[in-house]
Amino acid sequence: MNELRGTLVRPDGVPLAWAALPGTGPAVVFLGGFRSDMEGTKAIHLRDACAARGRAFLRLDYSGHGASGGDFEDGTIGAWAEDAALVIGACAPGPVVLVGSSMGGWIALLLTRRWGETRVRGLIGLAAAPDFTEALIPAELTEADRATLARDGVLRRPSAYGEPIPITARLLEEGRDQLLLGAPISFAGPVRLLQGMADPDVPWQHALRIVSALAGADVQLTLIKDGDHRLSRPEDLALLTRTLDALPD
Repeated sequence: MNELRGTLVRPDGVPLAWAALPGTGPAVVFLGGFRSDMEGTKAIHLRDACAARGRAFLRLDYSGHGASGGDFEDGTIGAWAEDAALVIGACAPGPVVLVGSSMGGWIALLLTRRWGETRVRGLIGLAAAPDFTEALIPAELTEADRATLARDGVLRRPSAYGEPIPITARLLEEGRDQLLLGAPISFAGPVRLLQGMADPDVPWQHALRIVSALAGADVQLTLIKDGDHRLSRPEDLALLTRTLDALPD
């Protein structure tokens, strides 16, 4: 496998890590979730699947994630979307298929809105979480949580996935500038959403909001009754591969 690895330095000096496979296009681009990185199970599975098919593939770490520089708590949805756009522009400048996991699904939709069908030939969302800073997190905050945010600017929430996750007031405030689900998303290309019904982080009903917001007709939602948020079991990964292979050329 001839995977290339490197870093791209942002104008402010923050290095952004990436790894890419040369191959035929459109290039498949994996966009990870909140606090995840490009070494995760889904990213590596997609890399290996694309390698077996001779297909171009790109994965990356946003600032404050994985091997990239920067402080996670300085990050926002808009900043991470710009990180992704910068790396994709440099490493996969042609047509792409975007695969976004959780927050990566939001970033994929933001890039799709920016680039349209000419550049984005398809989109796959895995437990996609657009608008989560407004539609999901605030409802979970207690009065004590809100007081902590107002006082400290950051709240560290317990996580089932490891260390407590910092939620910053800046993340929530800037997220309001990136909201998508309150208006039609004018993308006519194919969209495939995979969503677990046992997901404790993104309710499966949230996927219905995405379907309703997408203006195009070629939108399919697959609900996985016992699927969790990660969708990283062997059967979930096999479904992801089948979904990618079945996208129209």
